[in-house]
Amino acid sequence: MVSANREMVVYCFDTLVAHYNSEQAPPPSFDEGQHPLFVTWKKAVNGGEPRLRGCIGTLEARCLINGFRDYALTSALKDRRFPPIQAKELPYLECTVSILTDYETGLHYHDWEIGKHGIIIEFTDPDYNTRRSATYLPEVAAHEGWTKIEAIDSLMRKAGYNGTITESLRKRIRLTRYQSTLFTMHYSDYASYVKTTRGMAPAVVGAKPGNN
Repeated sequence: MVSANREMVVYCFDTLVAHYNSEQAPPPSFDEGQHPLFVTWKKAVNGGEPRLRGCIGTLEARCLINGFRDYALTSALKDRRFPPIQAKELPYLECTVSILTDYETGLHYHDWEIGKHGIIIEFTDPDYNTRRSATYLPEVAAHEGWTKIEAIDSLMRKAGYNGTITESLRKRIRLTRYQSTLFTMHYSDYASYVKTTRGMAPAVVGAKPGNN
């Protein structure tokens, strides 16, 4: 089984840096394979708690190299919840890559473990008779300190449901649980790694330490 690793995060940073510089990213140094994956960007300023700046991925298996290249940019620039990440934010970013594994169908909406499982919910919106779905990665509920019900309700809102959440509606949810491996790296560690392995630190026009 392929696990998330440092080279995958380096490739995501390389891809974003290359985008700002209008260049091609260096070829990645991890093996190709096909897995569901996510790329998450967070930003920490003045030593504060890192805040989410973008998180997008795919629940379907994708070629890892193309997948990380595409979602590194999509999550940084096209997450509709946030403005696009600007080059000047780079020194404050951390990147997490996730590879999803072990998909299982839950027996009911609370058939999963906080901190172990990510969850996908699917349900029919009773107000519009439309199908809705959304996912949280395994680390989200634990990081937020949610109960299972709080996580489910938050996920229903994320899916776009604005009506009243009732227990009977929760019971009609189809839940899929999964696990993941992940690897996180801050930009400063990425820059040090690049300098060590390539002999020159990454340089981006407009990305100067000291800008927020």
